Amino acid sequence: MEPTRTPIGARRARIAQALRLETTSGVLLLIAAAAALVWANSPWRDSYASLMELRIGPELLHLDLSVAAWAADGLLAVFFYVVGVELKHEIVAGSLRDPKRAAVPVLAAVGGMALPAAVYIAVVLAAGDPEALSGWAIPAATDIAFALAVLAIFGRGLPVGLRTFLLTLAVVDDLLAIVVIAVFYTATVQLFALLGALLALTAFGLLVRSRYAMWWLLIPIALVAWWCMHESGVHATIAGVLLGALVPAAPVHGERHARTHRHEAAVRPWSTAVALPVFAFCSAGVSVAGGGGFAELAAQPVLIAVAGGLVLGKLIGVLGVTALVTRITPLRLPDGIGIRDLVPVALLTGVGFTVSLLITELSFDDAARTDAAKLAVLIGSGVAALLAAPLLRWDARRSRSRDENRDGEVDSPQARIGD
Repeated sequence: MEPTRTPIGARRARIAQALRLETTSGVLLLIAAAAALVWANSPWRDSYASLMELRIGPELLHLDLSVAAWAADGLLAVFFYVVGVELKHEIVAGSLRDPKRAAVPVLAAVGGMALPAAVYIAVVLAAGDPEALSGWAIPAATDIAFALAVLAIFGRGLPVGLRTFLLTLAVVDDLLAIVVIAVFYTATVQLFALLGALLALTAFGLLVRSRYAMWWLLIPIALVAWWCMHESGVHATIAGVLLGALVPAAPVHGERHARTHRHEAAVRPWSTAVALPVFAFCSAGVSVAGGGGFAELAAQPVLIAVAGGLVLGKLIGVLGVTALVTRITPLRLPDGIGIRDLVPVALLTGVGFTVSLLITELSFDDAARTDAAKLAVLIGSGVAALLAAPLLRWDARRSRSRDENRDGEVDSPQARIGD
């Protein structure tokens, strides 16, 4: 007989379930970003700037960081832990397990990163601002939570395989973004600290696979790994990804379910309710009310470069590579999905938001380019989502052929998003 839940326990379970929904994550991100924009452009904007610059933490451990830095380096590691867990699950038991099935979205992800970077580079060079080239990776990222939230809301009635395609593409996109951050946005590396991080990661990996993988043992080791990674000079969020990737994605010790499911279920609500909204609040507060205002930010080439990369670069990269691959190779899209479905999906990959804002923080030393790039991320992500939403509804209402992916065989019956 199953134990009866108390009213408080049932309420907590409902809240946790709501926080795992993609729509909840998207709404909280929007609210946090809007609140930051309003405060940063209100008569009290100086108090917002002061809060972001407030330093807290133990100086002895080199952790006397600003509130904004804690949000980017600390809280965002929680989000990247969930990304790491998702990556592990998709590689071992999900859509990345079958190379033939995963090939098209993986190649689309590569095109969806290369083209936006090319657009960015072309714009800043044409505008005569070579010093801004350090931000080339800003429009290359995709926000998994936001993109899937838009698809869940406006893609009802479309084949569920479209969500799998977008999830696979976004997960690979995030993996490549993580590699970019580790390789291109790490100035110096402290080898002893990096060795400490690797030792802590090894201890975490052994413990998380054992019979004694209790949270009160895992969390202190994870914190040590994060701190050592932070001290090493490699961005601390990389520790979150690596920790998540160490969680076993197949059942161990006779358990019925993989531990990736349990960790994802336990950590995602914290990522959705705390880490992502607080990071968005700390990063999206671009002031256009003071100084030269919007005109000064718009004069920065990075604004057009980032926004153009997110909207046009992503659209051309994802759609172009997919169309090319499915025409000149034997690779095909999943059953029930055609090139027509990928127009709104390609636009959704232009919702950069979280990771794009993080890379913006790492790209520039001057406030003018940083603020212009942040504003461009918000504008580009917003435009991409607004263009994708009606196209998703239009696509869902259109009739579908019996062989939508054009592989010469009748498509198998497809579940629908929202069913």
